Amino acid sequence: MQTSVGDTPELELALLRRGVDQLTAGRERCDHCHRTPLIGQRVYLFDPGSILCELCRAVDGSTPCGSRTVHGPEFGHTMRLIDQRRAGAGRGT
Repeated sequence: MQTSVGDTPELELALLRRGVDQLTAGRERCDHCHRTPLIGQRVYLFDPGSILCELCRAVDGSTPCGSRTVHGPEFGHTMRLIDQRRAGAGRGT
């Protein structure tokens, strides 16, 4: 298949758009400003499933039904080491 020089920028642009769309598909966005909240920021939940960021919630003024902190993609996949030794095992008894 032969491509001309003029077709290459269109193909690159289409591939770039598809990659950006795939990256943003799983992210939450503010329903008002469409901004993706950063990790550690608080988002506010409203009844019909809408989400507002901290900035838009201050402008909106309505009462949310809940709020939560935005976590990164590693949340829930990290390991916590738990000391499994018995309480008296290290004291020479």
